[in-house]
Amino acid sequence: MEFEGKVAIITGASRGIGRAIAMELASRGASVVVNYRQSETAAEEVAAAIREAGGTAITHQADVSEFDQAQGLIKAGLDTFGDLHILVNNAGITRDGLIMTMAEEDWDAVMRTNLKSTFNCSKPAVRYMMRRRYGRIVNITSIAGIMGNAGQSNYSASKAGQIGFTKALAREVASRNITVNAVAPGFIETDIWDTVPETAREGLMGLIPLGRIGQAEEVAKAVAFLASDGASYITGHVLVVDGGMAI
Repeated sequence: MEFEGKVAIITGASRGIGRAIAMELASRGASVVVNYRQSETAAEEVAAAIREAGGTAITHQADVSEFDQAQGLIKAGLDTFGDLHILVNNAGITRDGLIMTMAEEDWDAVMRTNLKSTFNCSKPAVRYMMRRRYGRIVNITSIAGIMGNAGQSNYSASKAGQIGFTKALAREVASRNITVNAVAPGFIETDIWDTVPETAREGLMGLIPLGRIGQAEEVAKAVAFLASDGASYITGHVLVVDGGMAI
């Protein structure tokens, strides 16, 4: 129960990696705010599962690509639990397409949801963490932000932007005992993976030295480590969870 007495806010926590992170932090004692944009039923199911396991959780609807709503999310966590120790910026979308056919709105939507939301949530969270002289921020980026990925120029750019943001913010807040790190998953078994055609999966699997795709729970454990006091001397780091794909 290493997070007992601590409060965590996870964006995009109604499914996939975000859900696994919420469950993992709650299982270690954290009080969790499960953020969602549209999937209220799924978010409530996550919170209910946490409570059934003996944990504490609330849900909060917010489109974190909008600054005012992101501020409202942080305020909701503080109003409910009176504190904030951990912020996980996980919300993200894809709008894949080659650059020649990519619509401007698809570029903008991905940049707002994946990158701007990281700023939107981190700013009000840091303001509070600076006063209490403690905080853990973990940004969920992607190996696409490290390696690039054809047909995902918008997604890769947003994830690379998160990495730059992570390193810059880590320098800004280190003197206040706030660490800022990132986790970069590779291919993880989520709803997005389920949409990949079987023929394409075979080729992608050949790129992974460990020979399998990852599980959301494996990403969640990496996040839990970076949020823990065991990682108190690690900041500005990108922890890659990809089965060796980016070697």
